[in-house]
Amino acid sequence: MGMTTINNEFNCPIPPARIFKAAVLDAHNLLPKILPDKIKSIQIHGDGGAGSIKQINLADDGPFDFIKHRIEEVDEHNFKCKFTLIEGAVIGEKIEKVVDTVQFVASADGGSICKTTSEFYTIGDYKMGEDEIQMGKDMATGTFKMVVEYLCKNPDAYA
Repeated sequence: MGMTTINNEFNCPIPPARIFKAAVLDAHNLLPKILPDKIKSIQIHGDGGAGSIKQINLADDGPFDFIKHRIEEVDEHNFKCKFTLIEGAVIGEKIEKVVDTVQFVASADGGSICKTTSEFYTIGDYKMGEDEIQMGKDMATGTFKMVVEYLCKNPDAYA
């Protein structure tokens, strides 16, 4: 088994507590609302904390019906979460699992810095290509940018 790590960091005009609440704690309600063409619904099996399974049911025209994450950690004080992609999407013959960590850190301008790490655990001697790495970065960044856009347009949401 090999591992490829992708680190990504970007600035966000939203304070850490607010973006964490929207993008992590209430993602199961918010994401289907703001991305209805991509996400039909999100179900949480468990209490939403460590050990819970989050199933994201995707739009009918996509390549996958759903993806499942196991929540490893939710740290509301440090605005950090960690989860493992265990089924669907890229999981299969080449990739065993993907462990994602997301943390929002306060920035000097009153917003936050979103820091993400994705660890792709590959099967056998498979090596991820640059296009796959870029696709992973783009997907993560795109979803968070949609949440930021929603929060900027709705200043009272998740206040």
